[in-house]
Amino acid sequence: MRPTQPLYRRLRRLALTTKQVNGGFYKGTGSGSMGRHTKHGDYVIEWQKVRTYVVPAQLKDFKLTPFVTRNMEPLKGNFEGDRKGGLSGQRYLDRWKRENGVD
Repeated sequence: MRPTQPLYRRLRRLALTTKQVNGGFYKGTGSGSMGRHTKHGDYVIEWQKVRTYVVPAQLKDFKLTPFVTRNMEPLKGNFEGDRKGGLSGQRYLDRWKRENGVD
């Protein structure tokens, strides 16, 4: 079964996958290596390969703005006093009983 001509044109514009090309194609993630493997199975970090980012010295007077606003309102989930926070099973059961009644 083959795709129709219009569908085939659309497929050709998409990025290649490993199934569409020969066996030597490796897509990867674009992350690059930051070290090497040893013959004993360890991983040694080579610090000259590690990426470092330079932050401007005076961020208060920096002209560029961030992508996220600084005036963001706090999120709704307030779990003060609960050790497990939003993942508490007891909190889930209490809410279920409040909304659906006691079974």
